[in-house]
Amino acid sequence: MSVDHVEAAAGDGGQESPAAAAVRTYAVAPGVQLNVRSGPGTGYGILYTLPAGSRVPIFCQTSGTAVTGPYGTSKIWDNIDNGEFVSDAYVHTGTDGYVASRCAF
Repeated sequence: MSVDHVEAAAGDGGQESPAAAAVRTYAVAPGVQLNVRSGPGTGYGILYTLPAGSRVPIFCQTSGTAVTGPYGTSKIWDNIDNGEFVSDAYVHTGTDGYVASRCAF
């Protein structure tokens, strides 16, 4: 998934399919370049880094490595695309809990 894909998912003013419209996007913490990993934890490889100012969709969430970030310490990891995860501690969801269904692996 490219950064362009993440930004397009946030809404580019174009027409979205009903499935895409059902997925909400969330802001990454201000000034943060966020690592996107291949699994829900810091032990998984970094696939790429999102630039500061990014927004991400959350398709599902799962438990993983505890991470401390701008929004506290969390074991929640957000699935932003197939096989791509970011720590919820860096995503402004407005809550310390889950905002999406649990990922089925």
